[in-house]
Formats: sequence, structure tokens, C-alpha cells
Amino acid sequence: MALVPYEEGGGWTARQLHSPWATFHFASRTIRLQQDWRRLGVAAVVWDAAVVLCAYLEMEGIDLRDRSVIELGAGTGLLGIVVTLLGKGFFCEPCPPVPLGARVTITDRAAALEFLESNVQANLPPELHPRAVVKELTWGKDLDNFSPGAFDLILGADIVYLEETFAELLQTLEHLCSERTVILLSCRIRYERDLKFLRMLRERFSVSEVHYDSSKDVHIYKAQRGSRKDDL
Repeated sequence: MALVPYEEGGGWTARQLHSPWATFHFASRTIRLQQDWRRLGVAAVVWDAAVVLCAYLEMEGIDLRDRSVIELGAGTGLLGIVVTLLGKGFFCEPCPPVPLGARVTITDRAAALEFLESNVQANLPPELHPRAVVKELTWGKDLDNFSPGAFDLILGADIVYLEETFAELLQTLEHLCSERTVILLSCRIRYERDLKFLRMLRERFSVSEVHYDSSKDVHIYKAQRGSRKDDL
């Protein structure tokens, strides 16, 4: 189920994916993530799409404070960790009310949760731990555990690659969305089936490409219900 075929030891990308650790610098912090390709495969390594989406959110200066955010297929947790850090907000008493921190739900399937939780806990300062909740979500199956339309922002990085999951992913997006929700999907278009998903997405949402990283060949798409064009 690897996203791209390769032989172990066959080049820089293979060495990066099989490294037990990956280190990044976002939100003025060093983030050091454990990876475990042998045990969990694609769910336990950092893909370029996650790095590009993190950089986009930081580069654009998107205000994530007081936003309810959910990440689908979080894997190592890089994106959810960065969003929590970028949306940390602040508290001031008895000052006038100020935006509170982002409320971030970081999801994946049950098999990846313990691994995901360990990375999240290790890379967030203690005061932000209550702001980031790791929760099980198998697309199309655990939706009763999530309030319909409860999120301002839905994020996904390299989650479009298995055609058999497309219908369940779309069902999940529709359940989590309200009219105000913004979806950001970061992905590399590798196969014709990836384009098929984009066509399916456009049948249900208004979709536009908002960023392309040519160095990593990663696209970021923004989707919203109907014809809304709200900014973050």
C-alpha cells in the first residue's frame, strides 16, 4: 500500500522514509517525529504533502486561533502538531477577550493511534496538550462520533491514493462540513485515479487550486460547499 514503489535503500527518498526519525522546523519550534515504516507502512512516515501544507499555512499567515480544525489520516501527526502550534492563541486576564487557541482533532485509524499520540504528546508543550485531541476515524464508519458540520477547517495531506476509499472519504467530508467549512487537501497527482477523485470532489464542492509547490510536485486544493469562496 505504499504510495510510490521503490526498493529499500534505493535512493534518498527511500532512506528518508525508512529513517526512524524526521525533524522539521515550524512555528518557531523544532519538531522531531518518530517514523516506523516496517510496522505501520504509509501511516508512519512523513510525506512531502504534509510538509508543503504546513509551510503553506505558516507562509500565508492563516489565523487559526479560535478555529475548530480536524485532520484526516494524520499518520505521524506533523500537520496536526503544526496547526496546534500556529493556532495556540493566548490568554489575558483581566484584559478584554482575545481569540482562544485552535481546537484540533487529529485522526487516523485505530492501528495508528498509539504511534500518532506519542508524536503529538512529545512535540507539543504541556499547556497545548488539551488543545490537540487524537481520535479514531475510519472514513465512512465512525461518523456518529463526530458532530455534523462541527469544523471550521478540514485538512488532509496525501490521503487521496486508494480508489476504494474515495466514496467513504467524500462521505466523511460531507458529514464534517457546514456551509462555513474550508477543506484543504494537499496531494501529489500520481495516477489517473487521483484525478478521478478531484472530479468526484467537484461534483459535491466548489474546488480551486490555491498553491503548487513545483519543487515537490505537490498541489493544495481548497474545497467548500456550493459556490462559497470564504477566506480563512
